[in-house]
Amino acid sequence: MWMKTVFWGLLLFMLVATTMAVEYGARSHNGGPWSWCDPATGYKVSALTGCRAMVKLQCVGSQVPEAVLRDCCQQLADINNEWCRCGDLSSMLRSVYQELGVREGKEVLPGCRKEVMKLTAASVPEVCKVPIPNPSGDGAGVCYWAAYPDV
Repeated sequence: MWMKTVFWGLLLFMLVATTMAVEYGARSHNGGPWSWCDPATGYKVSALTGCRAMVKLQCVGSQVPEAVLRDCCQQLADINNEWCRCGDLSSMLRSVYQELGVREGKEVLPGCRKEVMKLTAASVPEVCKVPIPNPSGDGAGVCYWAAYPDV
């Protein structure tokens, strides 16, 4: 009886995994829909200039003009593949750090620490009400990389 249960469990697992691979188009050696966002495959990362301005303003506690918020949200929504939105935000954030010569634990701008800017950028999809994939299933609209120290 136990072997029969294990067999059916494995069969069900393989069926679900195959269905997910087909649904999400796992077609490269890396697999998964996030592989479509790799610049090495020709994907063009969005500069997200509106989000760049919004994140800087929010981080220092300044009021974000409605036009800047609208531009950011539109630029994020214009990224057709929702799997690429957090990656593009992460790239935007790294370019801000590079531009400002920021190291770990330093202030990015006066009154704005790196950790705060990272959390601010990660929450942009939620602020804009733009969908992003959420593998954890907890319903949060925050980019997963906010929990990692290297972004």
